[in-house]
Amino acid sequence: MSIAVIGAGAFGTALAIALSTNGDRVALWARDADAVAQMTASRENTRRLAGVTFPDSLDVTARLQDVFACDVVLLAIPAQTLRGFLEEHRDALQGKALVSCCKGIDIETGHGPTDLIARIVPNSTPAMLTGPSFAADIARGLPTALTLACAHEAAGEMLQAVLSTPTLRLYRTTDVAGAQLGGALKNVMAIACGACMGAGFGESARAALMTRGFAEMKRLAAAFDGDPDTLAGLSGFGDLALTCTSDQSRNYRYGFAIGAGTDFDSTVTVEGAATAKAVSKLAEKLKIDLPICAVVTRLVDQEITAQQAMQLLLSRPLKEE
Repeated sequence: MSIAVIGAGAFGTALAIALSTNGDRVALWARDADAVAQMTASRENTRRLAGVTFPDSLDVTARLQDVFACDVVLLAIPAQTLRGFLEEHRDALQGKALVSCCKGIDIETGHGPTDLIARIVPNSTPAMLTGPSFAADIARGLPTALTLACAHEAAGEMLQAVLSTPTLRLYRTTDVAGAQLGGALKNVMAIACGACMGAGFGESARAALMTRGFAEMKRLAAAFDGDPDTLAGLSGFGDLALTCTSDQSRNYRYGFAIGAGTDFDSTVTVEGAATAKAVSKLAEKLKIDLPICAVVTRLVDQEITAQQAMQLLLSRPLKEE
């Protein structure tokens, strides 16, 4: 079965490298023709994932027709650009298995990645690949486990078999709502934890944020009939633990810069910033209490400082856990 990866950022490149080690040819699409030429000549992505050589079975292309000829298409593009890409190419994507590899909530519609796929490309098989993973680890063949979420069980079994590798182990679920919300909200919590550490509040405060943040993740997922067990798995707790504790996480680094009052590279995609705003809109509409998401939204909008955010959380009414 032919596989393509749309998006030659660090994560898309890492997935293409890992999948091409299975012996199948994999097409990696990049929008920038110069970047394609560089990767083709050097056989590595020096801009995003330097030091990892491409397998011979990985083909880099700037031609979308090469991608649209494949059966399985992994969408490794930012969450806030996914809707536009799907709308632009909906006809060419019909009938394919479309696997979202981004984690976020569309700020305009409030939909998650698989929801967008199902609505915009109805004659396709929507799925999502999510869980605790850094691009460098996947690309270098370090052992990684992820969640493959697909509402159609038979299609999920097929994708699990096609996308698993000797070092990339996929666990399957039909709980798409839980998986996509876990992946989205953990980025918001990573910003909160980064701000906590950047401001010097300490490890105990971070542990509290992670725990109460996990409660918010479960609360929102329940409103969409997500299974609590899904949130306790790789796509929820597992991803939360990784991104809230490592400076390899872009969302964590972004939050750390906010807490420390330092500059952050504006060219780096931080999915949690837009997701915090999208989730806050959802929470208001559904009347769900998500205080950490709310203060992260205000931090991102520069309405409050990390010190004010922590004071807002600490001054909330006392209650049972």
